[in-house]
Amino acid sequence: QVQLVESGGGLVQTGGSLRLSCAASGGTFIWYVMGWFRQAPGKEREFVATINRSGGTTEYADSVKGRFTISRDNAKNTVYVQMNSLKPEDTAVYFCAAKHGWSVSTGSKEYDYWGQGTQVTVSS
Repeated sequence: QVQLVESGGGLVQTGGSLRLSCAASGGTFIWYVMGWFRQAPGKEREFVATINRSGGTTEYADSVKGRFTISRDNAKNTVYVQMNSLKPEDTAVYFCAAKHGWSVSTGSKEYDYWGQGTQVTVSS
């Protein structure tokens, strides 16, 4: 069973950048497709980005496409999301997730393991 710990959240002004990290332990990292999701107050958890095992395939939510970049370092058992041009509507708790299998997925129910989340707040 893999454990996931997110870091890198914080308070940033509109237009700023943050890089979130998610460190995995307790499993073989390269066996997992990784994803980032977020949940704003009073809203459902929503897909942000996903990356396949090798890092060669990625997919993004339309709301973040062109601004966010997901990547992974399999040697460091870590997945990242670089977030640029942040907007107040990006404010949410961001969760890292891992799923068995080969295919990327945008559905939260497809993911088997979740981190505790890290808060991102974008001020206007």
